[in-house]
Amino acid sequence: MDIQVCVGSACHLRGSYKVLEAFQSLVEQNDLTDKVNVRPVLCLGRCGEGSVSVKIDDQDVSVSPENVSNVFNEMVVGHV
Repeated sequence: MDIQVCVGSACHLRGSYKVLEAFQSLVEQNDLTDKVNVRPVLCLGRCGEGSVSVKIDDQDVSVSPENVSNVFNEMVVGHV
């Protein structure tokens, strides 16, 4: 599974580095480092949505630092 977190300027202002670090931490905590790749990307083209743009495999998701755990549990745990 591939998780791409936008770290472009708009997403950076919305906490993209916190989101990126949280996803990386959750992957490690759930012992999924061999199944899930988390990486920063410059832009996913969804700057106007108000949250950090994330792509999990082929699905676009808006994530905030506050809901990373929920998104991870819904979309990653049990799907890898």
